[in-house]
Amino acid sequence: MSDVERKLAAPLLALRLGVFVVILMWTLDKFVNPGHGIAIFEKFYGLSGADTVLMQILGALELVLLLLFVTGSLKFWTYGAVFVLHALSTLSSWQQYLQPWDHLLFFAAWPMLAACYALFALRDYDRLLSRS
Repeated sequence: MSDVERKLAAPLLALRLGVFVVILMWTLDKFVNPGHGIAIFEKFYGLSGADTVLMQILGALELVLLLLFVTGSLKFWTYGAVFVLHALSTLSSWQQYLQPWDHLLFFAAWPMLAACYALFALRDYDRLLSRS
């Protein structure tokens, strides 16, 4: 392991764990409060007709993805999927950015998106507590 790889190990693990915690909460929300997820699908994605069962199925699939992600498994696919899903989530909220003082918390999505990108771009160096 090179000096650069040693220096990257802990920060990349910290990014992976940080992204995991945030998305885990959104995933658990699909089980705890599926109505919230349904409302988000309608408001931000324009998708109506979702129900509690669909939210829980999506939550279960997301949980599998997150467990693979946090263990550093199948990095190209899991890091890529987390990056793309978070990018879609961030971009679908575009109207919130037009009224920033009413929606300040939405801006937290951008550094998280940057973290997802960094993890995907540097995935080959993310080896600490990683399966591959």
